[in-house]
Amino acid sequence: MEGPDAFDRSRNIDGELLPGCVPGTVTKMTTSSDIQGFILVGGASSRMGTDKSRLKLGEKPFVERIYEALNPLVSSTTLISSNRKTANWRMPVITDVFEGWGALGGLHSALTACDSTWAFVVACDLPLVTQDLFVRLASFRESNDAVAPVQRDGYLQPLCTLYRTEPCRRCAEQLIASGERRPKSLLSAVKTRWVAFNEIEDLDGSGAFFANINTPADFDEIRRLVKGETRKPSGN
Repeated sequence: MEGPDAFDRSRNIDGELLPGCVPGTVTKMTTSSDIQGFILVGGASSRMGTDKSRLKLGEKPFVERIYEALNPLVSSTTLISSNRKTANWRMPVITDVFEGWGALGGLHSALTACDSTWAFVVACDLPLVTQDLFVRLASFRESNDAVAPVQRDGYLQPLCTLYRTEPCRRCAEQLIASGERRPKSLLSAVKTRWVAFNEIEDLDGSGAFFANINTPADFDEIRRLVKGETRKPSGN
């Protein structure tokens, strides 16, 4: 499989030129060499009944939407999957180190694979995140071990978060060894900068950043939102 450096950052994950880009160039956003991106895919999706990463909004699968927002900011983007067969994309795929360990297992696998100072980890069921959101979160990383947003409803979001690789990887290993499965336990154990919603709500689309999709009803709600209807999902 091709390494991360083989990917033209002006193109999407299927090799198509992104709007406004010239082949072989980077988008206007400055790429950070100390951050790698990871998208968590291939979970059970039991409530949805199908692989959420393959769902589409408009013509784009969720993974492609997240990739196009994240990739211009980071040095590489990799998929983390509990099942390689469910993530047959044209980009690097790494399977979980600890199989069946849910989101914390996926987070640990991302941190293990990361050879940069920071790892941006995003769940595939957050298709309305934006590059502006990632830039804003990254701006808070100095002197912290993690940067995590707080949703409008007060939910602490661990899967659209920037993690300092070494301390967070060690902590994830300790938590898994103790039987813990919740990513938020990791954020409670390291120096985390919680980014209040009022620190990101000025960004375009902020009301839908964390509208994730767990059920067919959630998906219908998101599609209505993307089409411009007024009802907005509440998040988790």
